[in-house]
Amino acid sequence: MEFYQEVERSIIKKYRKEIWSKFVKAVADYELIKENDKVMVCISGGKDSFLLAKCMEELVRHGKVKFEARYVCMNPGYNDLNKKLILENAKKLNINLEMFDSTIFDTVASLTEGNPCYLCARMRRGHLYSKAKELGCNKIALGHHFDDVIETTLLSMFYASELKTMMPKLHSDNFPGIELIRPMFLIKEESVKNWRDFNNLTFINCACRFTESCSVNDDGTSKRLEIKKLINNLRKINPNIDINIFKAMDNINLNCVLGTKKNGVYKSFLEDYDKEDK
Repeated sequence: MEFYQEVERSIIKKYRKEIWSKFVKAVADYELIKENDKVMVCISGGKDSFLLAKCMEELVRHGKVKFEARYVCMNPGYNDLNKKLILENAKKLNINLEMFDSTIFDTVASLTEGNPCYLCARMRRGHLYSKAKELGCNKIALGHHFDDVIETTLLSMFYASELKTMMPKLHSDNFPGIELIRPMFLIKEESVKNWRDFNNLTFINCACRFTESCSVNDDGTSKRLEIKKLINNLRKINPNIDINIFKAMDNINLNCVLGTKKNGVYKSFLEDYDKEDK
């Protein structure tokens, strides 16, 4: 058996409950993939996106719904070592990877104002949507997992004064007809790490030119890392804390919310308060 086949087998056998079943459940529950979809699977080079690619391959081969997948990596300006590792992993895992270049890192480096991470993320998203349109894909699959969802929820509360979460799918505002999906929505990061280590795989961590050491050095500036540590500490008190946060976003009691916002329009609870007493 080839190495990549052993990796595939580990997903549907050893990690069936933690990875494959949750992957299939998210795809089904959130209706992420439909008949004749053409999905561009985005590979950044990390553990999450490579696992996403292998799960998508399995779904293409054995899923009940027939669809097509293209496996794409955008090179925003990776250093030679990171680029080499991405290509080597794609070959090792037998993924038919298409890599295209952009100058995002150079562009962000030339800017003197604004948040470089925010600008980089926006530019990456724009390039990916453009590539999907070029390839004729109607969906873009990203490797965000369960922990990303929880962390994003708390980040929004603590630092943006807003209650919102990362959605399993959403329509593009600027590219009509293209939808972003997150098939790993229910898979915990711990499971991804276990799969990686079991197969002795090594992936890039933080490939950003400006923060290439962030995966090994904690300088205290990463808000997401701060939230990740907070959740890990809370798990020691309540092992189900992350699951409860996740379920809370699917069980919002609008009778006990001061205000809501939809499509940019705010509505206070006071608007309907007196009506309910009549």
